[in-house]
Amino acid sequence: MMTPRENFMAIYDMKQPDHYADIRESMALIVNDPILKADRIPNDGQQHQDSWGTTCIWLPGAPGKHPYVTDENAVIKDVTKWKEQIKIPPVTGLDWSEAEAAAAQVDRSQKFVYYFSTAGLFERAHFLMGMENALCAYLEEPEAMGELLRAIADFKIAAIKEAAVHIHPDVVFFQDDWGTKQNLFLPPRTWRELIKPLQKEIAQTIHDCGALYFHHADCVCEPIVEDMVDVGIDLWQGVIPQNDIVGIQERTDHKLAIAGGIDSPAIDGEEITDDEVRAEVHRCIDTYCPGGRFFPQATPLPFNDRCRKVMLDELKDYGREWALENPRD
Repeated sequence: MMTPRENFMAIYDMKQPDHYADIRESMALIVNDPILKADRIPNDGQQHQDSWGTTCIWLPGAPGKHPYVTDENAVIKDVTKWKEQIKIPPVTGLDWSEAEAAAAQVDRSQKFVYYFSTAGLFERAHFLMGMENALCAYLEEPEAMGELLRAIADFKIAAIKEAAVHIHPDVVFFQDDWGTKQNLFLPPRTWRELIKPLQKEIAQTIHDCGALYFHHADCVCEPIVEDMVDVGIDLWQGVIPQNDIVGIQERTDHKLAIAGGIDSPAIDGEEITDDEVRAEVHRCIDTYCPGGRFFPQATPLPFNDRCRKVMLDELKDYGREWALENPRD
């Protein structure tokens, strides 16, 4: 019997696993590091400022906070004067003892230690000035926007290096949603000019620290998947089926491991039957696992308790059945 970590690596290396599983079974996510804690707000539905000064709201029951940016409360009101308007949080001299203790409790023969790097370059930029103003700035003030993104990237790189010193992560789980369920937020050319070079530096830092780079983006990133390989992303997590996943596997020559594929909103609700949930799990595994380096997963998990339980149970059972009936050479 493989450990969760061994089973993950079997899938990742395109070898025979015990079962095809959600990557969550192999992850120990460290959620109490001082950088992440400083950026967190209460989930009370009220307005609070995060560590960069953005006004955010975390609704009870929601998976996380959301920015509430207006013309009045935006941190950056003029992107050409961003240096005068923001205060970048400290990275060094922080108390990592709680995170160090949590990482020390992880049996690394069983699971990977994950460092959670939230609000990547694109997300942090629109948190600071609002989505509409950010999208306009990419096109109207690319030089100033590039300088701002450079500063955010420097912060992220420094934070990853600090995490490497204190908790020695096996994986850096980097969050930055680059699109919607229909397309990218930015034209691919703009993304390649302003985001990609900095993201490549971040990837190199992660690898230099001895960790894998998992990128969370539960959106359509299909137009830039070859770029994601070139950047150095080891696994794309949260891949929704609105992407042509089979086509992506072929286009990237299976160099980009993928976690996702289950259409979570389609199987989440009181009106959804257990059989419909099971059918979606089967569709995902049957369609995407043959390509290899694929981890069936729903992002986010269904909020309906029954649907979530049925999905997880079926994923466990059918993922094992499929592995046994479809051995890899």
